[in-house]
Amino acid sequence: MKRWLGWLVAGLIWCTQSSAADAVPPQGALVIIGGALRADNAVIWQRIVALSGGAGARIAVLPTAAGNPERSGRNIAAQLNRHGAAAFVVPLAPAYKQRDYRRDAEDEQLAQNIRQAGGVYFAGGDQTRITRALVRPDGSRTAVLQAIWEMYERGGVIAGTSAGAAIMSSTMYDETRSVIDTLTSGVSDGAELAPGLGFIGNDIFVDQHLLARGRFARMLPAMLKKGYKLGLGIDENTALVIRGQRDVEVLGYQGALLLDLQQATVDGALAQFNLSNARISYYDRGDRFELPSGRYTPSADKIDGKVDPAHPANRQPVYSSDILGHNAVLILMERLIDNVHTQALGIATAAPGEPHPELGYEFKFSRVAESEGYESASSEAYTVLRLRLDVRPLQISQPWYR
Repeated sequence: MKRWLGWLVAGLIWCTQSSAADAVPPQGALVIIGGALRADNAVIWQRIVALSGGAGARIAVLPTAAGNPERSGRNIAAQLNRHGAAAFVVPLAPAYKQRDYRRDAEDEQLAQNIRQAGGVYFAGGDQTRITRALVRPDGSRTAVLQAIWEMYERGGVIAGTSAGAAIMSSTMYDETRSVIDTLTSGVSDGAELAPGLGFIGNDIFVDQHLLARGRFARMLPAMLKKGYKLGLGIDENTALVIRGQRDVEVLGYQGALLLDLQQATVDGALAQFNLSNARISYYDRGDRFELPSGRYTPSADKIDGKVDPAHPANRQPVYSSDILGHNAVLILMERLIDNVHTQALGIATAAPGEPHPELGYEFKFSRVAESEGYESASSEAYTVLRLRLDVRPLQISQPWYR
């Protein structure tokens, strides 16, 4: 109960603080990385350095989320420096054995070093370590967090991977379960959900490790619970670069999903999770789009690749027996957008030993009038815009034999 009240107070104070900040968009940029950023993904590392000021840019590395902050901070700083930065580690993390992270978060010298930098990079790990270290118990900003905001507002960069991506929205996942268990059991404040740092604003939910771990579905109950209409899910080894006016560019290995619940409804008569008339889009690397309008600019290899629905390339029905599997939702969307069939089904069921094995979910994807697709001229890759998504519960029969 105390924990829940603490989060409630923190959230109320945070919303009051951030509403003033939202009035004037920050002049800086966000680089939100979906986790598992590889050392050889030069395009993302180079963009962080370039946005932070180019060669010699001072970038503060915060290994706050890491279980081994010494190693994490050292490796990230070295990687940024290989691409021309002058990165330095801010020794602020609950896992440092001989330091007091609460005292470090109020250290004016550390805050000043960040204030004078061109960028900040949050390492991956446990996102609650970041919020615990940077937000005071009453919900107000520590000296270090205030310095990060000032750097961002004047034109600096905030980058973060995995846990460092989760904190970008005003709500983040905390105590996580499997995706199917999250759908079945629901989410609540102070348990599965906790306040983030809200760098992207209060109107967009952010999640990470999206396609690799099938997490797109767990975004839905969180968004419904907190009233988000738009959600961004970023895949591993991939980044979204977002500027203050919400111009978004996709960089790296793969892409990101945009979930739009502006027209979505829920049947309150059903006890189980359900959703109708949502929209789901996949933006591939090199694509650009705007939030919240969704105005799209294709990557160079897709400029002349708009899919003609009158002449579809595929004729096979589209179905997935494990829509939460690795890349399953992306494969289904790509096959549907250029197909004679206008609907595709994906099924999600509990793994052995999970709660409620009798419950499953049907994910129905439909190509509607506003749906569009763009095919790459150089690879087997698509951008898929505005498919309709409906989710309904299923009763799963048990084996007839024992």
